[in-house]
Amino acid sequence: MAKAHNRRLLTDQDFEEAMELQMGLRVFKDNYIVESGGIIIQFNEKTVVLQAGIGDLSYLARESCEFFGIKKH
Repeated sequence: MAKAHNRRLLTDQDFEEAMELQMGLRVFKDNYIVESGGIIIQFNEKTVVLQAGIGDLSYLARESCEFFGIKKH
């Protein structure tokens, strides 16, 4: 059984790598999961755009959320 490793994304480089690898994400806001499994399709210094499916986009504020990339071993 594959174990998942959560890696916190903090820097632009972290977000760029997660986007290039199409890494699934878990996003927390106020200690609650608000998104799980979507991939980054775009980001800037204020916003991260995740896509979980066709037409299913989420715009999340970098300042108010914690982002974790999910790497499978």
